[in-house]
Amino acid sequence: MESEEEAPKKDRSLPLVNFRPLLFCALGISFGVFLYCRIRFGGLLPSDFLLLLCFLPLAAAPLTKKRLIAMLVCLCVFAAAGVIGIHIYTENFLSGKRAGSYTVEGTVTVINVQDGYTEAELDGLVLNGESVGGKLAVSVTGERLRTGDRIVFSANIARNPLPTGVSDSYEFVNDIRYRADIEAYEEGERGFHPLLSLNAKIFDAATEQMGGEEGYISYALLTGNSRMVDSGFMTAVRRGGIAHIFAVSGLHIGILFGAVLLVCRPFLRRWAALPALALSTVYCALCGFTVSSLRALIMCIFLSLNGLLGRKTDMLTSISLAAVGVLLFLPAQWLSVGFRLSFGACLGLALFSSSLSALFRKIHLPQFLGDYLSASLSVQLFTFPIMLEAFGYFSVWGLALNLVIVPLLPLAFLTLLLCMLLSLIIPPAAGFFLIFPKGLFSALLFLFAAEDFGWALTGFAVGAAGVVWLTGCILCTQRVRLHPAVRVFATCFAVLLFSLCLVAENCLFGGAVIDTYEHGEGMLALVRTEESSVLILDGDLSLADCKDFLSRHTGHIDAAVVLSEEQTRAVNIAAFTGAERVYCLRDKEDGLRETDVVCGKTFAEGELAFSYEADNTLMLFVRGLTVKFEFGEVSALRADLCIEKGCGTLKYFLDYDIILLL
Repeated sequence: MESEEEAPKKDRSLPLVNFRPLLFCALGISFGVFLYCRIRFGGLLPSDFLLLLCFLPLAAAPLTKKRLIAMLVCLCVFAAAGVIGIHIYTENFLSGKRAGSYTVEGTVTVINVQDGYTEAELDGLVLNGESVGGKLAVSVTGERLRTGDRIVFSANIARNPLPTGVSDSYEFVNDIRYRADIEAYEEGERGFHPLLSLNAKIFDAATEQMGGEEGYISYALLTGNSRMVDSGFMTAVRRGGIAHIFAVSGLHIGILFGAVLLVCRPFLRRWAALPALALSTVYCALCGFTVSSLRALIMCIFLSLNGLLGRKTDMLTSISLAAVGVLLFLPAQWLSVGFRLSFGACLGLALFSSSLSALFRKIHLPQFLGDYLSASLSVQLFTFPIMLEAFGYFSVWGLALNLVIVPLLPLAFLTLLLCMLLSLIIPPAAGFFLIFPKGLFSALLFLFAAEDFGWALTGFAVGAAGVVWLTGCILCTQRVRLHPAVRVFATCFAVLLFSLCLVAENCLFGGAVIDTYEHGEGMLALVRTEESSVLILDGDLSLADCKDFLSRHTGHIDAAVVLSEEQTRAVNIAAFTGAERVYCLRDKEDGLRETDVVCGKTFAEGELAFSYEADNTLMLFVRGLTVKFEFGEVSALRADLCIEKGCGTLKYFLDYDIILLL
């Protein structure tokens, strides 16, 4: 038996970070994919290496030869695997047919029915009789399309471009290489797609028997497709911090896995995990193998195998295995917000949940409440910068609403699943079986209509502060065996550095800053000084894109400048951005709004002076510098700085003949 004096000595001899091979493999493959995307799609920043440079010295201590070699081998081999995987994926995305007119045949895998038209994703593509890889996004008039339908049509096909940054790019992540708009189609020979057909039957049962928004909400809760849910309701849900209940996440897989395990355990005992895994896999396939459900499925498999072998499950190892499994076969998923949020939430639980639970026990909080609060706080603590970077806001209501909604989710989800299965088995009684779910979701709609949950932290960019936050989180956790005094110092330093990074990213102390954003064929630029803020927008972007961009940078703009040949549409979009004035080159008809529209070739906002060269070409004169914005197809003429399509998501600082790329 160890003496009390020997225990501290033993603790001091332990490594600062336990060597888990899978953890270092996951770190390596994640960094490899990230590094490739940063170099190819967006500018590489010094802060990108902060987390790695902080973690590796801690993980290497004590510095032994074998430990260092094993760590570097895991990191380097899997970083190379990540680079190779994402490079092959990118080249495959760029391969295939060129844009042009084709006869197309494909199977509908995802639908979005809205006001007389349907947006769908087609897989199993055949163009002019030749099978090609990738998917096609199509928009068609009418609402008859369902998942599993095989359709044939002729159309002009356009190619989707590569993403212009490491932010979420839905088309690239989901391998949607083509897009088209069509007026009509013919039904082709339907193949054997039982899960797609089941998905379609769920949609029809939900919308026909429950009707309206309740049906769309039910379909979203069961399949993860929330595109048809009212945008106002979804905005309120996102701002309330509970949007994850409408995306088939690890929570849904965990509920189903746990429920089947509970029912089968009295009969099958240690083999009860087999039917639980089988049903979870089928459900995961029904929902299209979303990244969060795939992550949860891999973790459930790992948990089950350890249970059969009588081994203890390590959460960090199971998370790492899931990350390696996903990124080896689907490397582009790293770019998806779902991947970062799903794995970030699990990492938060693994790093902080036990420590916070112990803290709540010390203040004599009931165990069930302490465990639940620690889990919710752990998730929000680690996903805080991810939410701000991805959506431009962080929900203030998230903790409170999750405390109420999440405990009810197992009952709601399992009840809806059971009722839906019964309605599909006995169609004449479908209306009766779905009465309770309809009432439940009507109450949810009423709750979000009656109360405003829109208060959120918004209007500022995170930038390098997000990496500082995550680095500080890792230093603060008990998983890193730092001396208490060192941990306190590291925490205080991380908080200070985080605050300084936020100030540097969002506050101006002289000069002018230009932030750019590109999505598809459209582009935005935000010019800020201490006195004024001006948004320059292209008509190819929607109002939602503009508001999403502004929510990440500033809560108010003084003026919006239209830079597009489609000037009428652009003026109407600019009028609803919150700008006090809208500038355009020529007088145009506009919609019902009170915003002042100013037409002319030259104008000024504070120290910012602008001059139109053409409909889509604008000159900016500020601090002795000339900046040319060219959003058309013609390359820009000479200027100190030219901002045109293809520049990606960048930031520039201008101050008296100085141009810095931040």
